[in-house]
Amino acid sequence: MRSRLRIALLAAAATALVVPVLTAPARADGAGTPKPPRTGFERTDGARWTTQSEEQRLLATVDRQIDRTSVERIGTTDQGRPLQLVRIGSGHRTAATVLLVCSQHGNEPSGREACLSTIRDLSYGQDERTRRLRSHTTFLVVPTANPDGRAADTRGNSDGVDVNRDHIALETAEARAMAAVIRDHRPDIIYDLHEYGATPPYYDKDLFDLWPRNLNTHDQVHTESELLSSDHVRPAAEHDGHSTGTYGIWTDPATGDPVKQTAGDGQERILRNASGVKHSVGLLIESRVDPLTDAEKEDEALNNRRRVASQQSALQGLFRYAQDRAGTLRAATAEARSAGYADRGPVFLGGADNEPAEPSEILSDPPCGYALEPAQYADVRDELALHGVTVRRDGAGAFVPLRQSMRALVPLLLDERATYSLTDGRPVPDC
Repeated sequence: MRSRLRIALLAAAATALVVPVLTAPARADGAGTPKPPRTGFERTDGARWTTQSEEQRLLATVDRQIDRTSVERIGTTDQGRPLQLVRIGSGHRTAATVLLVCSQHGNEPSGREACLSTIRDLSYGQDERTRRLRSHTTFLVVPTANPDGRAADTRGNSDGVDVNRDHIALETAEARAMAAVIRDHRPDIIYDLHEYGATPPYYDKDLFDLWPRNLNTHDQVHTESELLSSDHVRPAAEHDGHSTGTYGIWTDPATGDPVKQTAGDGQERILRNASGVKHSVGLLIESRVDPLTDAEKEDEALNNRRRVASQQSALQGLFRYAQDRAGTLRAATAEARSAGYADRGPVFLGGADNEPAEPSEILSDPPCGYALEPAQYADVRDELALHGVTVRRDGAGAFVPLRQSMRALVPLLLDERATYSLTDGRPVPDC
């Protein structure tokens, strides 16, 4: 009975037009609020995804009509497409800042659609809940984090690079733009929207999520990231009839036991882990691409609508978290950002919260910093600046101290034992 009821609820939700994430007025109101634009996805009832030109028109309209919303260009792809950042909210310094990163993988469009409708609904909504949310939260949205990949319907960018494996090296225009946003705005939450291909019967939930597993994530930030998942995002999705689970782990549906680990490591080059290392509460979201029912197999639009609806449901949990735990959230990220100045404790070059680091991966007594020769510094100075790493010039070279907010990031960038280091700096034991 429970299974039949769940299928019925999902079918009912999927056959209807995807509703906005938050209430938005249908027409101009008495106060002069203009009619909000609709996405190409909504206008076609999910028969196709929103085109780039439709996205640009929607963003231009919102930017022009709504004072509380602004759109800026933060970069340009190799094929000349704009990388854009949308800012929504009061601008109060006391507000928590939430960054939504949408469709880093170009062939995973449902998160982008959820982000576009969220931009619209947060901008135009006049109901009490939306007003209160805007007054306590600043929203930053990168609606299409990989425009060239989206145009080509490919996972990677126009050079075939996986942008979500470039958040240390910063070789792509897309990752460089993202690093600058994180450096300049210091978001309290980074929420990264993706999709995945199911592997029945083990890897088969409607929606998965995963927090930063990197061991350099501050304890309070790690705790808040897990709470965002367990107490807010998953319950919100399940309330709307979507099954949920932890991404990267195949679980036996009969016993609930883990069968295989597929993506649960602590690689610092992945955005959800870079988020933790950079002191933001992070969460990766993965909606299921594959059809759930025979009806979805026969009707692609039905499947598309369900994919977007699951992302929108999860976003409701994010919004509730940002509102209910704003004070605790900001205290956690502030503590994490200041902890590096104490220059205490180990730095981990490997391992994860579910996989202890090997002794060779632990800097139990980290150096005071790393010295860079002139040629080395010339090669990595831009990347260090984009990461927000403090550098002291030393003649034509440089010295990068560990005593700074980005303390744990420094060895990940400059130690020869780090898997994805930019260069092999010379450890300086004492300052």
